[in-house]
Amino acid sequence: MIISQNTLKWVMRFYPPLFFQRIWVKKFENEFRSCTVKLSKSIWNKNYNGSIFGGTIYAATDPFYALLFDQLMQRRGFKVRVWLKSASIQYLKPGRSTLYFTINISDEMIAEAEQALKTVGKFVKAYPMEITNKDGELCATVMNEVYIRNLHQGETPRVAY
Repeated sequence: MIISQNTLKWVMRFYPPLFFQRIWVKKFENEFRSCTVKLSKSIWNKNYNGSIFGGTIYAATDPFYALLFDQLMQRRGFKVRVWLKSASIQYLKPGRSTLYFTINISDEMIAEAEQALKTVGKFVKAYPMEITNKDGELCATVMNEVYIRNLHQGETPRVAY
């Protein structure tokens, strides 16, 4: 489903798995080429060391590459299924304050995905993310592997119950 940047921002802000972990979408920009997310430390996501629970940091990074690529490919006329195939995280410094990350999708990334969808029918690639604290210090790095399938190439959509 094609959705506006503002609508998706508000849907994601109040999506329970993100909302209750204090994961807040600040903005989607440039026709879904960019997304900025804030992870606020609170009693709901603080571990016994006083830093943000690692699972919260990991969860915060999960949906955003898939959401951006889904919206970008749909706007280019593709009927796609997109999800995060795998991810890995490296914690470098405790998140003792609010954390932030921004994802940017370049023209080259879009062109590479489009070419693969037109020829092979699927696209799989890992992209890095950097999570920083309010002072700009790097707290974690993440590699998210995105999987995009062109449904026009023989796969029929299934409904899960």
